[in-house]
Order: sequence, then C-alpha cells, then structure tokens
Amino acid sequence: MSDKMEEMKNANPVPENKEEYALDDERRVKVLSPGAMVAKRFFRNRIAVVGLAILAFMFLFSFLGGLLNPYKQDQLFYTTTYQKKDYAGAVKNEEMRFMAAEGQTFDSIIQAQAVLGITTHKETVTYRNVNYHITTEGDEFYSVSLDDGTVIGIAFKDVVSSSVAGEALSFNFVYSALKAYSNDAGGFTVDGTAYSISEGGLVEEEGREVAFISRYVVQAILPDIFLSRDFQEQLVVALESGDDEFYFTDEDGVTSEYFITYKPDVKTWNVLQETPTRTYDTYSFPSREHPLGTDKNGMDMLARLMYGGRVSLVIGFIVEFIALVIGVILGGLAGYFGKWVDQLIMRIVDVFYCIPSTPIIIILGAAMDAMSVPPRLRMLYLMLILGFLGWPGLARLVRGQILSLREQEFMVATEASGIRISRRIFRHLVPNVIPQLIVSCTMGIGGTILTEATLSFLGLGVKFPFASWGNIITDVNNTFVLTNYLFIWIPAGICILMTVLAFNLVGDGLRDAFDPKMKR
Repeated sequence: MSDKMEEMKNANPVPENKEEYALDDERRVKVLSPGAMVAKRFFRNRIAVVGLAILAFMFLFSFLGGLLNPYKQDQLFYTTTYQKKDYAGAVKNEEMRFMAAEGQTFDSIIQAQAVLGITTHKETVTYRNVNYHITTEGDEFYSVSLDDGTVIGIAFKDVVSSSVAGEALSFNFVYSALKAYSNDAGGFTVDGTAYSISEGGLVEEEGREVAFISRYVVQAILPDIFLSRDFQEQLVVALESGDDEFYFTDEDGVTSEYFITYKPDVKTWNVLQETPTRTYDTYSFPSREHPLGTDKNGMDMLARLMYGGRVSLVIGFIVEFIALVIGVILGGLAGYFGKWVDQLIMRIVDVFYCIPSTPIIIILGAAMDAMSVPPRLRMLYLMLILGFLGWPGLARLVRGQILSLREQEFMVATEASGIRISRRIFRHLVPNVIPQLIVSCTMGIGGTILTEATLSFLGLGVKFPFASWGNIITDVNNTFVLTNYLFIWIPAGICILMTVLAFNLVGDGLRDAFDPKMKR
C-alpha cells in the first residue's frame, strides 16, 4: 500500500516553490466580511450599477458642475433689441384752432359762436348782449374783436410753431405771422422787431430761424422731446407722398428710421421710431454662450439646472434624515418596550397617517406667501415640514424589525450582561435594522424629490431666485412656452426622471444585496 502511494506521489510531484496546506489550515478558506458580500452582490446587479452611475453623474453635475460653470443661478443676461416705439403724432389741420389774446376772454362758447359766424358768413355775432366782430384776415384766417376794435382772439388752420426748444410764441407774434403768411407778405414787425417770412412759411430774424408755419400739427409723444422744423418738414413730405417710412438724420449725425401708420378713425398719423433697447435675454435658444438657452428672466438654464440639482438633492437627503431620526427613535422605543409604549406610539403613527399632508402643505405654502417668508427660510421650513410628515413609515419598519430581534439570543445576552436599555436599542438592535433602513431611505429620497418638484411646480416650494428642478419647469404653465421652448422644461424633467429612477434602481439593488436568500 505504501509502495502504491509512493508511486502516485512520484507521478504528481509537488512543485518545490508551492507550499502545501493542511485541510484544517485557515488559509484554505477565503472569508468575506458581511459588507464585502453585500457589495459583491450589489455590483453583480447590472441594473443597480447603472442606477449608481446615474446618481454619481447627477451629483457631479449638480455640485461640481455648479463650481465649474462661470454663471450663477441668479445672474441676469441682457440683449439689445430694436423695438418700434411711439415717437410722435401728426394730423392735418382741417378744423379751426383758436388762440386768445393776452388778458382777453375767448372761451369755448365764444369760439363756437365765432365758428357759427364764419360758416354762415356773418361778420358779427352776439352773445350775452356783447357783439363780436369777425374779420377775414387771410385765407382761412380770422380775427375776433369787440366793438371798440380790441382783438380778443384769432381762428386759424395754419399753425405757427417755434423753431427754438422751450420758447413760447406770443399772441401778437402768431397773429402778425399768420396775417403776413395768409396775404403773401414778405415780412412783418412785432414789438419793433422785423421778421421775414418765406413762401414755405419759414420765419426768420436777420437770418436766424425763429418759427415756421404749416397746415400739419406734429407733436412728440414725450414732453422732453423737441421736434425740429427739418424733422417736421421731412415727415410732411412723407405723409403727402403716402410713404410708410422715412429716414431722418439729426444734428448729431445719427440717422434713424421712422415708421408711419395711419389711423382712419381719428384721421391721425402715428410715427414710430425704431430704437435700440436693452432688455432681458429671455427665452433665447441654445447657443455657444448658453448651451441650454435662457429662461423667462434671462438667466442661464444650464447654471440654474446645476444649482437646482443641488437644492433638490439636498432637500431629499435632509428630509429623509429628519424622518429617519424621528422614525428610528420612536420605532425603536415602540418595538423594544411594547405594551402601552407601543400602543401609544402606534396610535400617534396612525394619527399621522390620517393627516392629509398635501392640503396641509398647500395651506402652509399659502400662509408663507402671505407672510412674505424669505426664500432661504422658506426652504428650511419646507424641509422641516416634509421631514416631520414623513417619519411614520420608517417608525413602523423599525418597530417591526425590533419586535422580531428583541427575543434573539444576543439580546438575552445583553440583558444578562446588564447593558443599559438605550445601548441595547441603539447599539445592538438598530444596527441590525440598518440594511432595511438604507433600502427604505434610498427609495424615499426619490419620492421626496418628486414631492419637492410638485410643490415647486405649484409655486408652494422653493422660491425665486433659488432654483430647483421643480420650479424650473413652472414655465410649462404657459402653453406657448410648452410647445415652442422645449429646452426650458425638458432638461429639468429628464433630470428629475433619471434621478428618481436611479434612486429606485439603487434601492432595489440594495434590497436584493442585503437579502441572504438571493441567488447571485
């Protein structure tokens, strides 16, 4: 027998450099720690690994991307656009206009009497026993005087406008200028000053332009704008030619384009000027400067998406942490002590399950709006409210696990060793519930992100200027934005979808990895 064993040994010689292990040698058995076994099972689950990769990308995108991006979440961007704005109004004077002499009464009733006398070709009209004499001074130009020859006013269709900004024309000047213009006189004299007048209606004093006469009345929309004679003459030429637009070069050499629209109901022309205007760069399409475009406030969408990811993820983790602390403490106490403690805590859990959380959150959101709570403090209140309303499920989970663990042998040993109750619960019982808590919290974070997104979409969550994925997509309330600016809401929707899906995939993977009965 020994000879046969020797032959087998010679047939399969042991390499000189290989050490033989005995069957009872510990080095023959490769032992994995529980954590390593869970990790091995988790990473064998390809779907869970995909979810983990998505989460890693979202965290890098939100936290690291926000640091690398040159723009801030509340940084405004502007653009220069050319807009047509009302600049002036013009009307061809087809009705009589009136001007009262200094110190004379020439009110609307007397004016109406004068118009009646002009249309009926009467030289004198009487009102309240006072005679008013109408004198034809020129073509469609009349003066109204009293019995003693005092002129109290004039009626005219040609308008005298000053060529100097802010300089008012006296009654005597207008009266004399219209009289000379209507009678084709070469000039006139007022207060010892001689003025020349051309056929075109230009009034000059020793070569200096003083005023001009025109049948068209042109007035600027804004009181601080003065319309020069050159502008008015060029506008009149365009009106008489029926042009829709014209160009005018001002004294500074700046050429601007003006557009003319006619309003037949009031028989006036509206003059619009195309001026450069600095406005918010709202809803600009993706470009090199803004890869995801800008929103309605002119803010970079990529930057707000990154900062919004920070807010949504931080809110999700903090809310679950608050719910976890409350749930573990109350669930641990209920599961360990049982009896009336368990009954009391479980009735509290039942009460919280019956609370309509959504209406309460809506009411609290409206109350914070009414009290004008600052956005940062509002975000803190939101996390506290969601965390305080989300602990009952975790409390029941912890209670159920501890009820099954408290009768195990290791708990009998802790009791026999005289370990205090708080240490038994939180040092020996709760750690055995951690796998289930990890799975529950992982899936709960995804649900919290969805809740925050819903509240922010409804205007009850994170407020401007802070960004979150929920309040970014509030613009879809506008149907025009929903259909024409897809880059505004689709990226935020994709981020919410992928993040929540990733948390669910990781939660499923952890649940399977912690289950020793799973075959991997």
